[in-house]
Amino acid sequence: MQKRYLVTLTAEEREELRRLISRGKAAARKLMRARILLLADQSEGGPAKSDPEIAAAVVCGRATVERVRRQFVKEGLEHTLTRKPTLRTYENKIDGRTEAHLIAITCGAPPEGRARWTLRLLADRLVALGHVDSVSHETVRMTLKKTTSNRG
Repeated sequence: MQKRYLVTLTAEEREELRRLISRGKAAARKLMRARILLLADQSEGGPAKSDPEIAAAVVCGRATVERVRRQFVKEGLEHTLTRKPTLRTYENKIDGRTEAHLIAITCGAPPEGRARWTLRLLADRLVALGHVDSVSHETVRMTLKKTTSNRG
């Protein structure tokens, strides 16, 4: 079967990838992609291995090899090796005022029948008191973790 995306590296690109791999001081994803590109190299003197051979050598899936080939041909070496930054933004549900209320609740006595506050109890209490519409116990955990309060 004829390959749709043929990887042909220049001498400079090949040398850069070899240097990157020999140094070994990069993210695992970046090193894996560099190995895939070197093994898929169709240019003069390149190994030009097939996708199943590359997948076995690098210990990844064949689909990963295909994706790396496609991205290299369409976007170039730099985009193939570096991870695209996330565009997702997260809204903070707990502001400074709510955080102060949370700490005050945490330092107070736990509910009747409980020995101590749990994260879920704290989240439920913040909602019950009307400080936030909804909040997860994980948000409460991260907020309390960033404070330097010592409860004992």
